[in-house]
Amino acid sequence: MNPTAFLRFTARRVAEMAVTLLVASFAVFGALYLAPGSPASFLLAGRSPSPEALAALTARHHLDDPFALRYLHWLGDVLQGDFGRSLTYRTDVSRLLADRLPTTLLLVTMALAVVLTVGLVLGRIAAVRGGRTDAAVLVATTLAIGTPSFVAAVLLQGLFAVRLGWFPSSGAGDGLLDRIWHLTLPAVALALYLIGMLARVTRTAMLEALDSEHVTVARGRGVPEHLVIRRHVLRNALGTVLTTGGLIVATLLVCTILVETAFSIGGIGQLLELATTTKDFPTVQAVSLIIVALFMTVNLVVDLLLPLVDPRITLGTRGAAA
Repeated sequence: MNPTAFLRFTARRVAEMAVTLLVASFAVFGALYLAPGSPASFLLAGRSPSPEALAALTARHHLDDPFALRYLHWLGDVLQGDFGRSLTYRTDVSRLLADRLPTTLLLVTMALAVVLTVGLVLGRIAAVRGGRTDAAVLVATTLAIGTPSFVAAVLLQGLFAVRLGWFPSSGAGDGLLDRIWHLTLPAVALALYLIGMLARVTRTAMLEALDSEHVTVARGRGVPEHLVIRRHVLRNALGTVLTTGGLIVATLLVCTILVETAFSIGGIGQLLELATTTKDFPTVQAVSLIIVALFMTVNLVVDLLLPLVDPRITLGTRGAAA
């Protein structure tokens, strides 16, 4: 790989990401003004403040300024890490994010590890063994894909937390090991649907690789079957699997709202659900922007890793010039 081309590609993708985040921030901020009623009444969430309090709110949010100027004020604060003050929790939104974001990131990381491990193994077994094993994997993945995250959460809670008592039914725990123990069931509930999806993607990609000419040539030369699978089949399938990674992480981030609520986990998913319910718009804006930024960061990482994992993919495959 040409290092200069790789650096140009990276710089271009980072610039595209910055522009997209800017557009997303404008949409997130502008959503406040699409809601019925005035921005002041929306920020007050139905309360009747004194004239002094209303004047302070107007000054704080620059409500007397033109829309573009209000957006620039807000964007400048966000770039300094100031997302405003939560209307529900009466504290800085940045503090809420600092307290809750690590829990969500750990939950998503654990769920992603489960998805990658189980999904890749099931997909590989189905493609290589075929027959009844393939049919069994297809049935299992169909059930997994057909089970929504919130349904999986309720079923896992009822069996492993309430009936068997192996895991806690709620909360995020204290300390790393206790937190991992508390987040095990939520991670499995979050991962179940995506395990089925990734297993099928892996199976299809490996079946296509198994039928390719270079695999036939490798077998004809007497290369052991396990080396053929590992070096020629699985490696060629990893490009397709990695491309699916962005969608997997996006789904995990969205589904955390349901799973965190079901298990009463104090992450940004539950925070977003509560903020939406109570019309805590500064918090909704901040969490939405954070989720968009995380999703785009994952896509950037995927784009950078694809040429390294699969040499057949050039830097121009997803929009960059090679």
